[in-house]
Amino acid sequence: MRTHSDAVNIKLLRQWLAPRFARVLKTDLFDEAVGGGLYPELASRAETVVGVDISGIVVGAAVRRHPALVAEVASVLALPFAPGSFDVVVSNSSLDHFESRTTLRASIADLARVLRRGGELVITLDNRTNPVIAARTSVLATPLRRLGVVPYYVGVTCGARGLVALLGQNGFEVVEVALIMHCPPQLAAHLAARRCDRVGEARVGEVGAERRHLRRVLALEAMGRWPTRHVTGHFVAARAVRL
Repeated sequence: MRTHSDAVNIKLLRQWLAPRFARVLKTDLFDEAVGGGLYPELASRAETVVGVDISGIVVGAAVRRHPALVAEVASVLALPFAPGSFDVVVSNSSLDHFESRTTLRASIADLARVLRRGGELVITLDNRTNPVIAARTSVLATPLRRLGVVPYYVGVTCGARGLVALLGQNGFEVVEVALIMHCPPQLAAHLAARRCDRVGEARVGEVGAERRHLRRVLALEAMGRWPTRHVTGHFVAARAVRL
């Protein structure tokens, strides 16, 4: 599941980010704490990669995996950086864990503060127009968590129109919008595990099985060009320029 998520996000970065830039900030280091994450892709483009996470445990695990990562324990509501410190900010599914739209807006404002003018933000949020996401961010969220269907807290979020509006309110011009992750990662991982158990792929060649799995799930990202993309995409993504 983590490899699937990283692959989809890396594909997006390769489409949207410039080949080289000086300083990049990545919010949320969970990806880097438990796997490869986006750090290797960002490090191949940036002179300095800085990451923040509110959890000291996550920061420590990320740095152990990626010693060259400059990581700090910090909140996206009060980033410990001077205005205009970064050329690029990458925020993948970091800001969709707040309880209110006001707090979500405030976090985007602080991302704008630390970006230089003309700098770029790549942001993804849970896509509220996807029926699955809509259910788990509705009044059904609490009973779904009690049943274990949603194993963690899910905060407020929005769809493509809402994200464009939020970014515009905070000094950004949105350049591109996309809907990504069209194959539910939990379902894909479950089916892949069952397939490996059935044919013995995990024992014969785990790397080969993983590559075949990624080819299958990434092929479904073509759905991002379909008229139904706002319903099937699990995340809404935007590339925006700081005005």
